[in-house]
Amino acid sequence: MLAAKTLPLTSPQPTHLENSNAFSLPSRNILPITKLNRKIKTTTPLKSSLNSTTTVSETSKKSISAQTRVEILSEALPFIQKFRNKTIVVKYGGAAMKSESLQSSVIDDIVLLSCVGLRIVFVHGGGPEINQWLARLNIKPSFLNGLRVTDASTMEIVSMVLVGKVNKHLVSLINKAGATAVGLSGIDGRILTARPSPNSAQLGFVGDIASVDPTIIRPLIDNGHIPVIASVAADVAGQSYNINADTAAGELAAALGAEKLILLTDVAGVLLDKDDPGSLVREIDIKGVKKMIESGVIGGGMIPKVNCCVRSLAQGVTTTSIIDGRLKHSLLLEILTDEGAGTMITG
Repeated sequence: MLAAKTLPLTSPQPTHLENSNAFSLPSRNILPITKLNRKIKTTTPLKSSLNSTTTVSETSKKSISAQTRVEILSEALPFIQKFRNKTIVVKYGGAAMKSESLQSSVIDDIVLLSCVGLRIVFVHGGGPEINQWLARLNIKPSFLNGLRVTDASTMEIVSMVLVGKVNKHLVSLINKAGATAVGLSGIDGRILTARPSPNSAQLGFVGDIASVDPTIIRPLIDNGHIPVIASVAADVAGQSYNINADTAAGELAAALGAEKLILLTDVAGVLLDKDDPGSLVREIDIKGVKKMIESGVIGGGMIPKVNCCVRSLAQGVTTTSIIDGRLKHSLLLEILTDEGAGTMITG
């Protein structure tokens, strides 16, 4: 039985940084960068129960008392009330896509959140799956600055894998778990219209997003369905392009007027020291992010992710989060607790 102690709930409403100009970069101290309202409450039943899923056996979980279960549900109520009927765009990829256990956890989280009234839009890539099929066909993948070089034959495989295989597999899993998912790609209904990347001579059919039309998505989420969208789009001439899934999710979140954009990643979030998970920055604003990029604290593959978040915020998304997809139930931790599961970026 969990030895959980119920503490008074604090408000789940995020607070913005009070003084972005006070941003500085001490080597190991998070607090000058952000004033956290995500208080770590390690003894609350909700957090304890969610975290225990990574270590507690199925037999042990059955011993959780009815009273503890009720306390967990009651703690989630303010968060459910805050996000009910709000649109949440989730980009799915990385470790959470490669591990069956983590995949099951994400699907369960998505279905639960949909059942309690959140309007979920699920955007995915599928890099590992694409690489597997390229290997089967003896095509060696090539990357430039982290982006897949996509010639005509590779683009054909990208479309087949993302739209025909990964997308339908995710739809099937969500439907099996009890929700109603609808599989789409950016091509369907011209949800995403692509244009060639400025580096198209080197990257091939890797595209940027020229425009977004969420018309066919709105009635789906209005009726409680979960759109599952593959990050493939076409230009006005009908040529297909491979679109970065983070970018696709961010642009969709802005077009839908989403309350929140969540990017599932393979890291803890934004770190002051990339080699120290304990240096996690739990909350920061746009000015703080820009200073961290300028100083080199944020670098590599994290730069396009935070830029995606900043662009979404500038277009009206209320908050964005980069969370650790390696944690089971990281989506529930991010949305239904005030601690979160990574870094929240605010406007």
